[in-house]
Amino acid sequence: MNTPNVECFVLRPHPAGADVGVRALECTGVRGAGGWQLRYALRGDVGRLAVPSASSTPQARDGLWQHTCFEAFAARPDAAGYWEFNFSPSGDWAAYAFAGERVRCAVQPPAQAPRIQCVRAADALRVDVWLPDWAAPQGAWQWGLSAVLEDTQGALAYWALHHAKAQPDFHDRAGWRALLEV
Repeated sequence: MNTPNVECFVLRPHPAGADVGVRALECTGVRGAGGWQLRYALRGDVGRLAVPSASSTPQARDGLWQHTCFEAFAARPDAAGYWEFNFSPSGDWAAYAFAGERVRCAVQPPAQAPRIQCVRAADALRVDVWLPDWAAPQGAWQWGLSAVLEDTQGALAYWALHHAKAQPDFHDRAGWRALLEV
């Protein structure tokens, strides 16, 4: 029996973002049965963050990246196209297909939605995501893991594996430093 290879990645704040009281943010990723499992684990003063409340009926929703939101970008290393996924602590989500950098396609994701669970404490926030197989079928995938964190005053911080530009840009593949494969 093969044991899944769990990878842990450290996200870093962009210097142009606000200080929202977060000390550390990590994301682990592993290929599980029927999809990908991502866990975003944040440490810091969670009371300073604007964390959306759990939705009674989580659904696909645009504009999640304007508030506290965890993100994943996924592409085959040799392909121009990619997916962008947004995961709100509320359970709401978004999926966008791109043919190239910021060239959005009209492709709609299949009906099977990601599952998102948020666990909050005074000094920690964890968001667990199960992303169905359609999002990144088996094989090697390059991942850009990131987060937008909003404080209670509306200030935003931008965290990612790597920031290659003077302004935050999660679509820039130079910042996608995670390679996960099955």
